[in-house]
Amino acid sequence: MADSLGARRAGRAERAAAPGSWLGWLDALRGIAALAVAAHHFEIMRLVPFGGTIAAHFDLGFYGVIAFFIVSGYIIPASLERRGDVRAFWIGRIYPALIVSMLLAEFVLPRAYQVLTFDGYGHDKLWLAGNGLMLSDMLGVVNALGISWTLTYEMLFYFFVSSLFTVAWHRRSSMVSVLAGGIALVLGVTIPSYSFTYSLPQLQHMVAAAVFIVIAGLFCMLSGNAALARIGGLLLGGFGLLLVFSNGRTPAYETFTILATMFAGTVIYRAQHGQIERIEAWLTIGFVAVAGAMVGWMYNRGKMAGATSTFTWQAWSYAYLAAWASFGLFFLLRNRRLPRVMTWLGAVSFSVYLLHWPVKRFLLWQLGWDSNYYYYKLAAMPFAERWTWVAGYVAALLLASWAMYRLVEMPFQNLGRKLTKAMNRRWPPQSLERPAPVLPTPAVTVAPAAAAAAEPALTGSAPGGRGTRTD
Repeated sequence: MADSLGARRAGRAERAAAPGSWLGWLDALRGIAALAVAAHHFEIMRLVPFGGTIAAHFDLGFYGVIAFFIVSGYIIPASLERRGDVRAFWIGRIYPALIVSMLLAEFVLPRAYQVLTFDGYGHDKLWLAGNGLMLSDMLGVVNALGISWTLTYEMLFYFFVSSLFTVAWHRRSSMVSVLAGGIALVLGVTIPSYSFTYSLPQLQHMVAAAVFIVIAGLFCMLSGNAALARIGGLLLGGFGLLLVFSNGRTPAYETFTILATMFAGTVIYRAQHGQIERIEAWLTIGFVAVAGAMVGWMYNRGKMAGATSTFTWQAWSYAYLAAWASFGLFFLLRNRRLPRVMTWLGAVSFSVYLLHWPVKRFLLWQLGWDSNYYYYKLAAMPFAERWTWVAGYVAALLLASWAMYRLVEMPFQNLGRKLTKAMNRRWPPQSLERPAPVLPTPAVTVAPAAAAAAEPALTGSAPGGRGTRTD
Protein backbone atom coordinates (compact mmCIF):
# COMPACT_ATOMS: atom_id res chain seq x y z
CA MET A 1 0.00 0.00 0.00
CA ALA A 2 2.74 2.44 1.03
CA ASP A 3 4.82 1.46 -2.01
CA SER A 4 1.93 2.03 -4.42
CA LEU A 5 1.15 5.38 -2.79
CA GLY A 6 4.78 6.46 -3.15
CA ALA A 7 4.84 5.30 -6.77
CA ARG A 8 1.71 7.29 -7.61
CA ARG A 9 3.18 10.41 -6.02
CA ALA A 10 6.50 9.93 -7.81
CA GLY A 11 4.70 9.51 -11.11
CA ARG A 12 2.76 12.71 -10.60
CA ALA A 13 5.93 14.54 -9.64
CA GLU A 14 7.65 13.37 -12.83
CA ARG A 15 4.72 14.46 -14.97
CA ALA A 16 4.61 17.83 -13.20
CA ALA A 17 8.30 18.35 -13.88
CA ALA A 18 7.90 17.67 -17.60
CA PRO A 19 9.02 20.41 -20.01
CA GLY A 20 5.44 21.34 -20.86
CA SER A 21 4.66 22.48 -17.33
CA TRP A 22 6.27 25.91 -17.60
CA LEU A 23 4.85 28.82 -15.62
CA GLY A 24 3.63 31.07 -18.42
CA TRP A 25 0.06 30.46 -17.31
CA LEU A 26 0.86 32.00 -13.93
CA ASP A 27 2.37 35.05 -15.60
CA ALA A 28 -0.73 35.43 -17.75
CA LEU A 29 -3.06 35.35 -14.74
CA ARG A 30 -0.84 37.72 -12.80
CA GLY A 31 -0.91 40.19 -15.68
CA ILE A 32 -4.71 40.07 -15.89
CA ALA A 33 -4.91 40.58 -12.12
CA ALA A 34 -2.67 43.66 -12.31
CA LEU A 35 -4.76 45.19 -15.10
CA ALA A 36 -7.95 44.45 -13.14
CA VAL A 37 -6.64 46.42 -10.16
CA ALA A 38 -5.52 49.26 -12.44
CA ALA A 39 -8.93 49.38 -14.14
CA HIS A 40 -10.67 49.38 -10.77
CA HIS A 41 -8.67 52.38 -9.56
CA PHE A 42 -9.21 54.15 -12.88
CA GLU A 43 -12.94 54.01 -11.99
CA ILE A 44 -13.66 52.01 -15.11
CA MET A 45 -17.09 50.98 -13.82
CA ARG A 46 -18.20 54.61 -14.04
CA LEU A 47 -17.49 54.56 -17.77
CA VAL A 48 -19.43 51.45 -18.80
CA PRO A 49 -23.19 50.83 -19.05
CA PHE A 50 -24.68 49.46 -15.82
CA GLY A 51 -21.32 49.97 -14.15
CA GLY A 52 -22.91 50.83 -10.82
CA THR A 53 -24.89 47.60 -10.77
CA ILE A 54 -21.84 45.58 -11.76
CA ALA A 55 -19.70 47.21 -9.07
CA ALA A 56 -22.31 46.45 -6.40
CA HIS A 57 -22.09 42.75 -7.27
CA PHE A 58 -18.47 42.36 -8.34
CA ASP A 59 -15.45 44.24 -6.98
CA LEU A 60 -12.87 44.27 -9.77
CA GLY A 61 -10.04 45.35 -7.49
CA PHE A 62 -10.74 42.63 -4.93
CA TYR A 63 -10.85 40.09 -7.74
CA GLY A 64 -7.39 41.21 -8.86
CA VAL A 65 -5.74 41.08 -5.44
CA ILE A 66 -7.23 37.66 -4.60
CA ALA A 67 -5.91 36.31 -7.91
CA PHE A 68 -2.52 37.77 -6.99
CA PHE A 69 -2.64 36.08 -3.59
CA ILE A 70 -3.47 32.67 -5.07
CA VAL A 71 -0.55 32.97 -7.48
CA SER A 72 1.78 34.05 -4.67
CA GLY A 73 0.66 31.11 -2.57
CA TYR A 74 1.43 28.76 -5.44
CA ILE A 75 4.85 30.08 -6.42
CA ILE A 76 6.53 31.53 -3.29
CA PRO A 77 6.92 28.30 -1.28
CA ALA A 78 8.06 26.59 -4.49
CA SER A 79 10.77 29.23 -4.85
CA LEU A 80 12.00 28.62 -1.30
CA GLU A 81 11.90 24.83 -1.49
CA ARG A 82 13.55 24.68 -4.91
CA ARG A 83 16.59 26.44 -3.46
CA GLY A 84 16.34 24.95 0.01
CA ASP A 85 18.10 28.09 1.22
CA VAL A 86 16.30 30.65 3.37
CA ARG A 87 19.12 33.14 2.83
CA ALA A 88 18.65 33.12 -0.94
CA PHE A 89 14.89 33.29 -0.46
CA TRP A 90 15.06 36.45 1.66
CA ILE A 91 17.61 38.19 -0.54
CA GLY A 92 15.17 37.58 -3.39
CA ARG A 93 12.38 39.30 -1.46
CA ILE A 94 13.99 42.77 -1.70
CA TYR A 95 11.69 45.05 -3.69
CA PRO A 96 13.60 48.04 -5.07
CA ALA A 97 10.72 48.74 -7.46
CA LEU A 98 8.58 49.73 -4.48
CA ILE A 99 11.22 52.20 -3.29
CA VAL A 100 11.66 53.66 -6.77
CA SER A 101 7.91 54.07 -7.29
CA MET A 102 7.61 55.94 -3.98
CA LEU A 103 10.56 58.20 -4.81
CA LEU A 104 9.12 58.99 -8.24
CA ALA A 105 5.76 59.85 -6.72
CA GLU A 106 7.33 62.07 -4.05
CA PHE A 107 9.64 64.03 -6.33
CA VAL A 108 7.62 64.18 -9.57
CA LEU A 109 3.99 64.70 -8.57
CA PRO A 110 2.83 68.05 -7.15
CA ARG A 111 0.97 68.07 -3.84
CA ALA A 112 -2.49 68.40 -5.45
CA TYR A 113 -1.90 65.17 -7.39
CA GLN A 114 0.21 63.32 -4.83
CA VAL A 115 -0.42 59.64 -4.12
CA LEU A 116 2.28 59.15 -1.50
CA THR A 117 1.08 59.66 2.07
CA PHE A 118 4.45 60.78 3.47
CA ASP A 119 3.89 64.56 3.51
CA GLY A 120 0.51 64.47 5.23
CA TYR A 121 1.24 61.87 7.91
CA GLY A 122 3.23 63.98 10.35
CA HIS A 123 5.36 61.19 11.87
CA ASP A 124 8.18 60.67 9.40
CA LYS A 125 10.15 58.03 11.32
CA LEU A 126 7.09 55.91 12.03
CA TRP A 127 6.00 56.16 8.39
CA LEU A 128 9.44 55.16 7.11
CA ALA A 129 9.79 52.28 9.57
CA GLY A 130 6.31 50.82 9.07
CA ASN A 131 6.43 51.02 5.29
CA GLY A 132 10.10 50.05 5.14
CA LEU A 133 9.23 46.78 6.88
CA MET A 134 6.22 46.36 4.54
CA LEU A 135 4.08 45.83 7.65
CA SER A 136 2.25 49.14 7.74
CA ASP A 137 -1.21 47.55 7.61
CA MET A 138 -0.42 45.62 10.80
CA LEU A 139 1.41 48.36 12.70
CA GLY A 140 -1.14 51.15 12.65
CA VAL A 141 0.92 53.21 10.19
CA VAL A 142 -0.74 54.68 7.12
CA ASN A 143 0.16 52.83 3.91
CA ALA A 144 2.69 54.57 1.69
CA LEU A 145 0.57 54.11 -1.42
CA GLY A 146 -3.13 53.36 -1.54
CA ILE A 147 -2.38 49.92 -2.92
CA SER A 148 0.56 48.94 -0.70
CA TRP A 149 -1.65 47.34 1.97
CA THR A 150 -1.45 44.07 0.04
CA LEU A 151 2.33 44.00 0.49
CA THR A 152 1.79 43.57 4.23
CA TYR A 153 0.07 40.25 3.56
CA GLU A 154 2.83 39.22 1.18
CA MET A 155 5.38 39.94 3.92
CA LEU A 156 3.39 38.01 6.52
CA PHE A 157 3.22 35.09 4.12
CA TYR A 158 7.01 35.20 3.75
CA PHE A 159 7.27 35.13 7.55
CA PHE A 160 5.03 32.09 7.86
CA VAL A 161 6.45 30.17 4.89
CA SER A 162 10.06 30.59 5.97
CA SER A 163 9.17 29.83 9.58
CA LEU A 164 7.43 26.58 8.63
CA PHE A 165 10.36 25.65 6.38
CA THR A 166 12.95 26.07 9.12
CA VAL A 167 11.09 23.66 11.42
CA ALA A 168 10.26 21.20 8.59
CA TRP A 169 6.51 21.85 8.75
CA HIS A 170 6.35 23.39 5.29
CA ARG A 171 4.32 20.54 3.78
CA ARG A 172 1.47 21.06 6.23
CA SER A 173 -0.11 23.65 3.96
CA SER A 174 -3.53 22.01 4.00
CA MET A 175 -3.75 22.15 7.77
CA VAL A 176 -2.68 25.81 7.88
CA SER A 177 -5.06 26.79 5.07
CA VAL A 178 -8.08 25.09 6.62
CA LEU A 179 -7.24 26.49 10.05
CA ALA A 180 -7.03 30.04 8.70
CA GLY A 181 -10.28 29.62 6.77
CA GLY A 182 -12.00 28.29 9.87
CA ILE A 183 -10.79 31.23 11.95
CA ALA A 184 -12.16 33.62 9.31
CA LEU A 185 -15.55 31.90 9.54
CA VAL A 186 -15.84 31.56 13.31
CA LEU A 187 -13.87 34.54 14.65
CA GLY A 188 -14.21 36.90 11.70
CA VAL A 189 -15.51 39.86 13.71
CA THR A 190 -14.28 38.77 17.15
CA ILE A 191 -10.51 39.16 16.85
CA PRO A 192 -9.65 42.79 17.69
CA SER A 193 -7.94 45.36 15.50
CA TYR A 194 -5.18 47.76 16.57
CA SER A 195 -4.93 46.37 20.11
CA PHE A 196 -1.42 47.77 20.58
CA THR A 197 -1.47 50.98 18.56
CA TYR A 198 -4.50 53.01 19.60
CA SER A 199 -2.33 55.84 21.01
CA LEU A 200 0.83 57.51 19.73
CA PRO A 201 3.13 56.18 22.51
CA GLN A 202 1.86 52.64 21.92
CA LEU A 203 2.33 53.07 18.19
CA GLN A 204 5.91 54.21 18.72
CA HIS A 205 6.67 51.27 21.00
CA MET A 206 5.07 48.78 18.61
CA VAL A 207 6.99 50.05 15.59
CA ALA A 208 10.27 50.07 17.54
CA ALA A 209 9.66 46.48 18.66
CA ALA A 210 8.79 45.48 15.09
CA VAL A 211 12.02 46.96 13.74
CA PHE A 212 14.08 45.10 16.33
CA ILE A 213 12.30 41.75 15.88
CA VAL A 214 12.35 41.82 12.07
CA ILE A 215 16.01 42.85 11.88
CA ALA A 216 16.96 40.15 14.39
CA GLY A 217 14.91 37.54 12.53
CA LEU A 218 16.37 38.45 9.15
CA PHE A 219 19.90 38.46 10.56
CA CYS A 220 19.34 34.91 11.75
CA MET A 221 17.84 33.91 8.40
CA LEU A 222 20.75 35.40 6.45
CA SER A 223 23.43 33.97 8.73
CA GLY A 224 23.59 30.60 7.00
CA ASN A 225 23.61 28.88 10.39
CA ALA A 226 20.87 26.25 10.69
CA ALA A 227 20.22 26.80 14.40
CA LEU A 228 20.07 30.57 13.97
CA ALA A 229 17.79 30.20 10.94
CA ARG A 230 15.34 28.24 13.08
CA ILE A 231 15.45 30.95 15.73
CA GLY A 232 14.84 33.55 13.02
CA GLY A 233 11.92 31.54 11.71
CA LEU A 234 10.36 31.37 15.16
CA LEU A 235 10.88 35.10 15.67
CA LEU A 236 9.29 36.12 12.38
CA GLY A 237 6.53 33.53 12.44
CA GLY A 238 5.65 34.26 16.05
CA PHE A 239 5.61 37.99 15.46
CA GLY A 240 3.41 37.51 12.41
CA LEU A 241 0.93 35.50 14.45
CA LEU A 242 0.86 38.18 17.14
CA LEU A 243 0.05 40.82 14.53
CA VAL A 244 -2.74 38.96 12.74
CA PHE A 245 -4.42 38.01 16.01
CA SER A 246 -4.33 41.46 17.56
CA ASN A 247 -3.30 44.44 15.47
CA GLY A 248 -4.67 44.26 11.93
CA ARG A 249 -6.28 47.25 10.25
CA THR A 250 -8.97 45.33 8.40
CA PRO A 251 -11.52 42.96 9.97
CA ALA A 252 -10.15 39.56 10.92
CA TYR A 253 -12.32 37.78 8.35
CA GLU A 254 -10.42 39.54 5.57
CA THR A 255 -7.01 38.93 7.12
CA PHE A 256 -7.54 35.21 7.67
CA THR A 257 -9.33 34.70 4.36
CA ILE A 258 -6.29 36.12 2.58
CA LEU A 259 -3.93 33.84 4.51
CA ALA A 260 -6.15 30.81 3.88
CA THR A 261 -6.22 31.69 0.18
CA MET A 262 -2.45 31.96 -0.10
CA PHE A 263 -1.84 28.65 1.65
CA ALA A 264 -4.52 27.06 -0.53
CA GLY A 265 -2.44 28.14 -3.52
CA THR A 266 0.45 26.24 -1.92
CA VAL A 267 -1.78 23.19 -1.57
CA ILE A 268 -2.34 23.18 -5.34
CA TYR A 269 1.41 23.21 -5.93
CA ARG A 270 1.92 20.32 -3.52
CA ALA A 271 -0.81 18.20 -5.09
CA GLN A 272 0.48 18.90 -8.59
CA HIS A 273 3.98 17.78 -7.60
CA GLY A 274 2.88 14.65 -5.79
CA GLN A 275 3.67 15.88 -2.27
CA ILE A 276 0.12 15.36 -1.01
CA GLU A 277 -2.85 13.34 -2.19
CA ARG A 278 -5.22 15.05 -4.61
CA ILE A 279 -8.26 14.30 -2.48
CA GLU A 280 -6.64 16.27 0.34
CA ALA A 281 -6.04 19.17 -2.03
CA TRP A 282 -9.60 19.11 -3.41
CA LEU A 283 -11.11 19.11 0.07
CA THR A 284 -8.85 21.94 1.22
CA ILE A 285 -9.48 24.15 -1.80
CA GLY A 286 -13.20 23.49 -1.67
CA PHE A 287 -13.36 24.41 2.00
CA VAL A 288 -11.31 27.59 1.55
CA ALA A 289 -13.25 28.75 -1.53
CA VAL A 290 -16.62 28.21 0.15
CA ALA A 291 -15.42 29.74 3.42
CA GLY A 292 -14.08 32.79 1.58
CA ALA A 293 -17.43 33.35 -0.11
CA MET A 294 -19.36 32.67 3.10
CA VAL A 295 -17.49 35.23 5.20
CA GLY A 296 -18.52 37.84 2.67
CA TRP A 297 -22.17 36.90 3.08
CA MET A 298 -21.88 36.60 6.86
CA TYR A 299 -19.82 39.65 7.74
CA ASN A 300 -19.20 42.00 4.82
CA ARG A 301 -22.17 44.28 5.41
CA GLY A 302 -22.65 47.84 6.63
CA LYS A 303 -19.64 49.29 8.43
CA MET A 304 -17.67 46.10 7.97
CA ALA A 305 -18.08 46.30 4.20
CA GLY A 306 -16.73 49.84 4.33
CA ALA A 307 -13.70 48.60 6.26
CA THR A 308 -12.84 46.19 3.44
CA SER A 309 -13.69 48.69 0.64
CA THR A 310 -15.87 46.12 -1.12
CA PHE A 311 -19.10 47.75 0.19
CA THR A 312 -21.48 44.80 -0.34
CA TRP A 313 -21.31 41.11 0.44
CA GLN A 314 -22.04 40.29 -3.20
CA ALA A 315 -19.10 42.39 -4.39
CA TRP A 316 -16.84 40.43 -2.05
CA SER A 317 -18.18 36.91 -2.55
CA TYR A 318 -18.63 36.94 -6.31
CA ALA A 319 -15.21 38.51 -6.88
CA TYR A 320 -13.60 35.98 -4.56
CA LEU A 321 -15.15 33.03 -6.36
CA ALA A 322 -14.29 34.55 -9.75
CA ALA A 323 -10.62 34.77 -8.76
CA TRP A 324 -10.60 31.06 -7.92
CA ALA A 325 -12.42 30.27 -11.17
CA SER A 326 -9.81 32.25 -13.13
CA PHE A 327 -6.99 30.38 -11.45
CA GLY A 328 -8.69 27.09 -12.24
CA LEU A 329 -9.10 28.05 -15.89
CA PHE A 330 -5.46 29.04 -16.31
CA PHE A 331 -4.35 25.93 -14.44
CA LEU A 332 -6.18 23.86 -17.05
CA LEU A 333 -4.27 25.81 -19.73
CA ARG A 334 -0.89 25.28 -18.06
CA ASN A 335 0.41 22.95 -20.80
CA ARG A 336 -0.71 25.22 -23.63
CA ARG A 337 1.40 27.97 -25.10
CA LEU A 338 -0.28 31.29 -24.34
CA PRO A 339 0.19 34.52 -26.34
CA ARG A 340 3.53 36.15 -25.54
CA VAL A 341 1.83 39.43 -24.76
CA MET A 342 0.08 37.76 -21.83
CA THR A 343 3.27 36.31 -20.37
CA TRP A 344 5.06 39.63 -20.94
CA LEU A 345 2.28 41.38 -19.06
CA GLY A 346 2.83 38.97 -16.20
CA ALA A 347 6.54 39.79 -16.14
CA VAL A 348 5.82 43.51 -15.69
CA SER A 349 2.76 42.97 -13.48
CA PHE A 350 4.43 44.05 -10.23
CA SER A 351 5.45 47.34 -11.84
CA VAL A 352 1.94 47.74 -13.26
CA TYR A 353 0.56 47.26 -9.77
CA LEU A 354 2.93 49.81 -8.22
CA LEU A 355 2.74 52.45 -10.94
CA HIS A 356 -0.89 52.48 -12.03
CA TRP A 357 -1.91 55.11 -9.51
CA PRO A 358 1.12 57.44 -9.92
CA VAL A 359 0.84 57.24 -13.72
CA LYS A 360 -2.85 58.11 -13.58
CA ARG A 361 -2.19 61.14 -11.37
CA PHE A 362 0.71 62.23 -13.58
CA LEU A 363 -1.48 62.21 -16.69
CA LEU A 364 -4.28 64.07 -14.90
CA TRP A 365 -1.77 66.68 -13.75
CA GLN A 366 -0.42 67.14 -17.28
CA LEU A 367 -3.95 67.45 -18.68
CA GLY A 368 -5.07 69.79 -15.91
CA TRP A 369 -8.01 67.55 -15.00
CA ASP A 370 -9.41 67.23 -11.49
CA SER A 371 -7.73 64.31 -9.70
CA ASN A 372 -10.92 63.15 -7.97
CA TYR A 373 -13.73 63.76 -10.46
CA TYR A 374 -12.03 63.25 -13.83
CA TYR A 375 -14.35 60.33 -14.62
CA TYR A 376 -17.30 62.71 -15.01
CA LYS A 377 -15.37 64.44 -17.78
CA LEU A 378 -14.58 61.12 -19.42
CA ALA A 379 -18.14 59.82 -19.08
CA ALA A 380 -19.46 62.93 -20.86
CA MET A 381 -17.24 62.35 -23.91
CA PRO A 382 -18.37 60.54 -27.06
CA PHE A 383 -17.74 56.81 -26.94
CA ALA A 384 -14.72 56.74 -29.27
CA GLU A 385 -13.01 59.70 -27.62
CA ARG A 386 -13.60 58.34 -24.11
CA TRP A 387 -12.03 54.98 -24.85
CA THR A 388 -9.17 56.57 -26.75
CA TRP A 389 -8.25 58.35 -23.51
CA VAL A 390 -8.52 55.08 -21.60
CA ALA A 391 -6.31 53.32 -24.15
CA GLY A 392 -3.80 56.15 -23.84
CA TYR A 393 -3.65 55.64 -20.08
CA VAL A 394 -3.10 51.89 -20.49
CA ALA A 395 -0.35 52.49 -23.06
CA ALA A 396 1.42 55.00 -20.79
CA LEU A 397 1.13 52.62 -17.84
CA LEU A 398 2.55 49.67 -19.76
CA LEU A 399 5.42 51.77 -21.10
CA ALA A 400 6.32 53.02 -17.62
CA SER A 401 6.02 49.49 -16.22
CA TRP A 402 8.27 48.08 -18.94
CA ALA A 403 10.88 50.74 -18.13
CA MET A 404 10.65 49.95 -14.40
CA TYR A 405 11.02 46.24 -15.11
CA ARG A 406 14.04 46.65 -17.39
CA LEU A 407 15.83 49.38 -15.45
CA VAL A 408 15.04 48.43 -11.85
CA GLU A 409 13.55 44.97 -11.37
CA MET A 410 15.83 42.96 -13.68
CA PRO A 411 19.13 44.58 -12.58
CA PHE A 412 18.29 44.10 -8.92
CA GLN A 413 17.23 40.51 -9.50
CA ASN A 414 20.64 39.88 -11.06
CA LEU A 415 22.31 41.71 -8.20
CA GLY A 416 20.42 39.56 -5.69
CA ARG A 417 21.61 36.37 -7.39
CA LYS A 418 25.22 37.60 -7.39
CA LEU A 419 24.97 38.63 -3.75
CA THR A 420 23.56 35.23 -2.81
CA LYS A 421 26.39 33.41 -4.60
CA ALA A 422 29.01 35.64 -2.98
CA MET A 423 27.58 35.09 0.50
CA ASN A 424 27.27 31.35 -0.06
CA ARG A 425 30.92 31.17 -1.13
CA ARG A 426 32.06 33.18 1.87
CA TRP A 427 29.69 31.67 4.42
CA PRO A 428 28.25 28.39 3.08
CA PRO A 429 24.74 27.82 4.45
CA GLN A 430 24.13 24.82 6.65
CA SER A 431 21.42 22.35 5.74
CA LEU A 432 18.23 22.73 7.74
CA GLU A 433 17.64 18.98 7.65
CA ARG A 434 18.19 17.56 11.11
CA PRO A 435 20.42 14.45 11.25
CA ALA A 436 18.80 11.30 12.57
CA PRO A 437 19.53 10.84 16.26
CA VAL A 438 22.24 8.33 17.12
CA LEU A 439 20.80 5.90 19.64
CA PRO A 440 23.13 4.19 22.13
CA THR A 441 23.68 0.50 21.45
CA PRO A 442 22.61 -1.56 24.47
CA ALA A 443 25.27 -3.84 25.94
CA VAL A 444 24.53 -7.51 25.31
CA THR A 445 26.18 -10.31 27.30
CA VAL A 446 26.88 -13.30 25.05
CA ALA A 447 27.94 -16.70 26.33
CA PRO A 448 31.42 -17.79 25.11
CA ALA A 449 30.07 -20.81 23.25
CA ALA A 450 27.42 -18.72 21.51
CA ALA A 451 30.00 -16.09 20.59
CA ALA A 452 32.28 -18.70 19.08
CA ALA A 453 29.43 -20.12 17.04
CA ALA A 454 28.35 -16.71 15.81
CA GLU A 455 31.81 -15.41 14.93
CA PRO A 456 32.09 -16.83 11.39
CA ALA A 457 28.77 -15.32 10.42
CA LEU A 458 29.90 -11.85 11.54
CA THR A 459 33.35 -11.84 9.99
CA GLY A 460 32.87 -13.63 6.72
CA SER A 461 34.39 -12.00 3.66
CA ALA A 462 32.19 -10.33 1.07
CA PRO A 463 33.06 -9.36 -2.52
CA GLY A 464 35.54 -6.53 -2.37
CA GLY A 465 37.06 -7.80 0.86
CA ARG A 466 34.55 -6.12 3.25
CA GLY A 467 32.88 -7.89 6.13
CA THR A 468 29.13 -8.31 5.95
CA ARG A 469 26.34 -9.40 8.22
CA THR A 470 24.24 -12.41 7.34
CA ASP A 471 21.82 -12.38 10.26
